[in-house]
Formats: sequence, structure tokens, C-alpha cells
Amino acid sequence: MANETNETKETCASAGSCGRESCEGCPSKSGGQTSFLEELNKYSSIKKVIGVVSGKGGVGKSFVTASLACAMHKAGYKVGILDADITGPSIPKMLGVHGTAFGTDQGIIPLESKEGIPVMSINLLVEDEEQPVIWRGPVIAGAVKQFWTDVVWGELDYLFVDMPPGTGDVPLTVFQSLPLDGVVVVTSPQELVQMIVKKAYNMAQMMHVPVLGLVENFSYLECPDCGRKISVFGESHVDEVAGELGIPVFAKLPIDPSKAAAADAGEFYGTDHSAFDQAIASLK
Repeated sequence: MANETNETKETCASAGSCGRESCEGCPSKSGGQTSFLEELNKYSSIKKVIGVVSGKGGVGKSFVTASLACAMHKAGYKVGILDADITGPSIPKMLGVHGTAFGTDQGIIPLESKEGIPVMSINLLVEDEEQPVIWRGPVIAGAVKQFWTDVVWGELDYLFVDMPPGTGDVPLTVFQSLPLDGVVVVTSPQELVQMIVKKAYNMAQMMHVPVLGLVENFSYLECPDCGRKISVFGESHVDEVAGELGIPVFAKLPIDPSKAAAADAGEFYGTDHSAFDQAIASLK
């Protein structure tokens, strides 16, 4: 037992807070050799799975997930969105998807936006989409797995996964259970961005998942009268962080009230997503 404890302390960054139970399934404990990948629903075929992550909440991760999916769909690809943010689901409302998903002998059938983007979210499985989901971590993680194993996604070129913020249970479940081809990290311009981005980046590195690029949200506000760009949240640091980590910056997104209004109205698809042209080119 003493040898095992010493070995864990040497290899695991979280060893100071680890217990015997919490270390089960940890890639540091297993040496990264054990696979926890879940099998995709047999009536589904997905070419690429892209996670959208952030080191903290409130940076617009769902906004970026929906933007990437809409931009890729407009480019002619078949895309879907798995909303893994169980306790804060917002994707269905943004795309105007409401109702209750139903099951068949093949599995759970996701609901589609009017443009044809299939979406699976906890909001589509509860009676009242405004009621909070008060679940413990293992239950939430189990629901995310079912969105992969039990949902009939059909044939997709890309499945975008809107992940909850941070580096806890559910992000870990997504990293371990889904065959991610890469992740896009979402951040904001504040000074602490360097630490936040590096947390998300280092988690992806530990899980052997490529970080495809960064998206900075709330980058600036453009004055409607003179067009001057105002750095509401301070000067951007994303370029220097991206340079240090050796990853591209996909986009610097302005604060745009019209897009917020479109998301609230369920008309987000119809907004301009050209800011993601570089991301689309890189994800192909």
C-alpha cells in the first residue's frame, strides 16, 4: 500500500486531494493504458467528434459550440450537437429546439432544429425545461454516456460536444468515454486567461486529446456610431498564450447584442458565423 501511495504521488498532479475511491479510473493511476471508451449506438456513424471546453464558466462555450455547428452545417456538412452541460443546458433554446425526445427499438431519437441539426440535451428529456437538474456527479456522467451509447445520431460528419466548464467529473467522463478527435478551448480577455487556458490545455494533454485551437469570446465591443473597438474586459492576451502553447487562435468574437437576441428567440442559426471560417478550414 505504501508503494502504491508513493507512486501515485509521483505521477498524479491531484495526489494531494486523492482518495482510494477517487483515483479509480484516473489516467495517472492506470498509466494511461486502460480504455474507458463507450461504444457508439450501433445505428449511428460519426466521422469526427469535437469537444468544446473551457477552464471556467461564463465564457460563452455554448455560444461557440452552436456557432461551430451552424457554420459547419452551412458549409455542407452533416452535424449534430451533444449537450453535455447537463446542469446548464442552453443549446436547444438557441436553435429553437423544444419538445421531448422519444425512444424506439434502436435507441433515443434526438430532436432536430428546423435546419436539420440533431440535438440531444437533458432539456429534451424532462417534462419542464425550466426545472433545475439536481443530480450528483455520477448520475450526470451516466447521462452523458447515454447520449453517446443510446442516441440514434444517424450519419454525421461532425458531432460537437458542449462540455461543462472546468476539469471535474463530467469533462473527465467525456474525455474518457467519447473518442474525441480534438477540442476547441473557449476563453475571454481577462488577465487570468493564461491560467484558465492552461488548465484546459493541460487536461487535454493528460488525456492525449489534441487542442485544435482557441476562441476568445467577449473580445471587444464595436461602437455602433464610430466603429471603434472597445476592450470592455481588458486587452486581449490570447495571442501570447496561443503562441506559448503552439496552437492557433480560431476567432476573436465581439460582444454582439443582436446574436444574444437571436439566441433567446431560437433563431441563432440565421446569424452570421463567418468569424469561424478559419476554424472550419482547420477542422476539415
